[in-house]
Order: sequence, then structure tokens, then C-alpha cells
Amino acid sequence: MSIIFETEVELNELQDFDVPAEIERVVNACVDYLKCEYEVQVNVLITDNDAIHQMNLENRGIDRPTDVLSFPMIEWETPGKCNFSEEDEILLCDPDSGELMLGDIVISLDKVLEQSSEYGHSRKRELLFLIAHSMLHLFGFDHEDESEREEMERMQKEILDSVGVTR
Repeated sequence: MSIIFETEVELNELQDFDVPAEIERVVNACVDYLKCEYEVQVNVLITDNDAIHQMNLENRGIDRPTDVLSFPMIEWETPGKCNFSEEDEILLCDPDSGELMLGDIVISLDKVLEQSSEYGHSRKRELLFLIAHSMLHLFGFDHEDESEREEMERMQKEILDSVGVTR
């Protein structure tokens, strides 16, 4: 598995844990939870409200910052079902590593700090919740209606519980 991790901000407020290692733990937990047999590649960028606001405007037409943006590389027929033909594998896997290229996750550190305070849990929990949430989006899950939202919430909780990250 490859996680390409970048930051555009200082992570001083997150010094009480190893951010890349914890992100990797949750990415692995998501892959295991969905029983994906591929090694995966994910890009993670931590930025600020200004940068994510601009990305949100450019990519979704929404003129405000958001906590997380997910940019999947795969159009899933069935969310989370990693059963691809050899032909699809050629298109979906990195030719150098053979890893399934899931996509990009962009997180606003400003929102992590705001929301952890607002919801009364740790910064670590908020960051890892957003990683799990975004990973499910990269695997094709969405929350357009109530049943999808409930399913994603259940999966996020089970993934975070599996790595000992609770409210």
C-alpha cells in the first residue's frame, strides 16, 4: 500500500500522535473492512480552509470551505466490490507498483480543529473519522439519501472501532 501524504500547513496542533502512521492504520482498516484484495494507492493532502474552499468552489460549485473532499479515481458499478477484469486492472492500477489507484483525499486542518471542539472529541478522532469517511467515498459509497447515510455511518463506526478510535 502507498499513501502519498502531503501537508500545506503546519501540524503543530496534531503533535500528540503520528499523523501519517494513524492515517495509514485507518486506510488499512478500510481496505480490510471492505475485503479489497488489492494493494491500494491513496493521496492525502492536509490543507487549510482557504485552499479547500477554493477546491470546493472549483470542483463542486460550492462557495465555502468543507472538512473533506474526496476525488475517486474509479467509477464503481457496485461500491466497494473490488472484482475487476484484467482489462480494468490495466486501467485502474499503477503500472509501476500494481496498486489500485483509489484517488485523493483533501482535509482542512482548520475544520478538524473546529469540529473536534464542536463535537467534543479529540483532534485525532476527527481527523481519522474524515479519513474513514473519505475512504468510503473513494470506494464508491455516498450519502445522497437517508439509507446511504445510515449505511456510511455504520461502516465508519465499525472501521474506527476496529482500530480503537471511539468517541
